[in-house]
Amino acid sequence: MPRRYLFYVSQPYSYAILRPLQTAIRKRGGEVAWFVLGCSARPLHDDEVRLRTTAEVREFDPVAVFCPGDWLPYYFPGIKVKVFHGLPINKRGSEKESHYRVRGWFDLYCTMAKTDTERYQAMAEVDPHFAVAKTGWPKLDAILKSRSSVPRSDDRPTVFYASTFTRDVTSAPDLVDTIRRMKDSGEWHFIVTLHPKMPENIVEQYRAMADDNLTFIESDEDFIPFMGQTDVMLCDTSSILFEFMFLDVPVVTLRTKMPGPYLIDVDSVEKVEPALRTALSRPPALMESMRAFADQLHEFRDGQSSERVLDAVERFLMQPPVLKRKPLNLLRKFKLRRRLAREARQQVIFDQSG
Repeated sequence: MPRRYLFYVSQPYSYAILRPLQTAIRKRGGEVAWFVLGCSARPLHDDEVRLRTTAEVREFDPVAVFCPGDWLPYYFPGIKVKVFHGLPINKRGSEKESHYRVRGWFDLYCTMAKTDTERYQAMAEVDPHFAVAKTGWPKLDAILKSRSSVPRSDDRPTVFYASTFTRDVTSAPDLVDTIRRMKDSGEWHFIVTLHPKMPENIVEQYRAMADDNLTFIESDEDFIPFMGQTDVMLCDTSSILFEFMFLDVPVVTLRTKMPGPYLIDVDSVEKVEPALRTALSRPPALMESMRAFADQLHEFRDGQSSERVLDAVERFLMQPPVLKRKPLNLLRKFKLRRRLAREARQQVIFDQSG
């Protein structure tokens, strides 16, 4: 009987992370099902199986449940595998916002680089209720292939703009007029996508700009095929900016919370266009710093991270590590069940509207 795997999706970004893993599973003759809770299921393809209830999940009986988020239904069958939802894991540099927090939901953490792996291994030694494997990130498999995904038909400099939604770090409200002016000049081509939690009034302003000079990608659409068309990336503090570095695309940011020599950060909208022009020249020091930093974030460039994730799961299943029982987490489990019930009610609205 083929191995069965479940993908747990609670945010739109999960689709792009998990699909390379689905491809690898299918190549091995395995089966995949998706459980969507908390966001639209509209991005699912016709050949992708969706499960809607816990009873259906139990009948499907997956050997592993993959989750890019921080939590999942602990009572689902199968080992729980965390594949993370962005680069870097500790993306804002603070322990409060770090993903280096073990909450007791996962059996296996699939890490991306030496630093991440050592950090989780150290925590596993203190409280050995989970295993760690350095595998790489499935989404990067698709990113590395994006150069040839969509043929480029525009010779103008192409700027990919993405913004996070958090009020104190988002650049989207401030850059509306700048991006409109630049794209109306005809000199630039923009590709724009915004965080799914971005206020709708901001989203609509960018959506309304769509024309031959600006391509707008909805938050539940896959933007990876467009990444390979990009000459320079414009951002703020969204972790998407790091993904472009693996395509050797220089990055310009407006008041980022993640500054460093690997990008060009400016403190005012007036400096954005000059900074983009500088980035287009690909200054050697900038590019060298960017490549070195990308290597620290993710050690693999072979496009085989999904295969390594599956290999790690297979090792776990065939030779289960000696682990302690997970923490009881009674209060967390109570809160999680309450959250799942709330998400289930919201899911009805998503499904009716989608």
